[in-house]
Amino acid sequence: MAAFNNLKNILMLAFDWILYSAGVADTCQVTVTQPRSQEADSSMHTVFLTCAFSSSGCSSSPPQILWFRFLTTEHEDLCTPGCTDHQKYKVHFSSENNISLQINDLTVYDNAVYICGVAFSDSSSPHSKQTGGGTVLTITGAEKQQSNGKLVFTFMIIISSLLFLYTTTVFTFFVVYKVGSK
Repeated sequence: MAAFNNLKNILMLAFDWILYSAGVADTCQVTVTQPRSQEADSSMHTVFLTCAFSSSGCSSSPPQILWFRFLTTEHEDLCTPGCTDHQKYKVHFSSENNISLQINDLTVYDNAVYICGVAFSDSSSPHSKQTGGGTVLTITGAEKQQSNGKLVFTFMIIISSLLFLYTTTVFTFFVVYKVGSK
């Protein structure tokens, strides 16, 4: 976990630099907040991760909204600002300063830390490009599906074994009856 946090901190600095390099000069200050964690059942198929931001001293032009995700050993740029996979990810503006990332076709591979970034690219202030602390998305229900599959497999083995024993018993009685009647 410590290695993951170190990797996360290094990548956050890299993203902050990327966000900072997108800008140009003033007192613009942005704060980004995200829920620490969110659970979703894999049967839901779609989840919305939320992100809220506030800004002061920034231009009236709309900011760039960026989404990244950190997996155990790597990171991905999901929407920077355009989404790389339009079928899987979509960014929504639910109100002026509230954004959500829609993730479709949920699988266990969507378990990750999702980070929202907000950048006023027309500002050179180092505080005009910020990221949230990240939301840990945990997909549940896949364990139930896997557990159900194991249960069905075990049930099939038991039924097959019982059928084998029944068939062997009937065959044995048949052989004993034929041999005994001679």
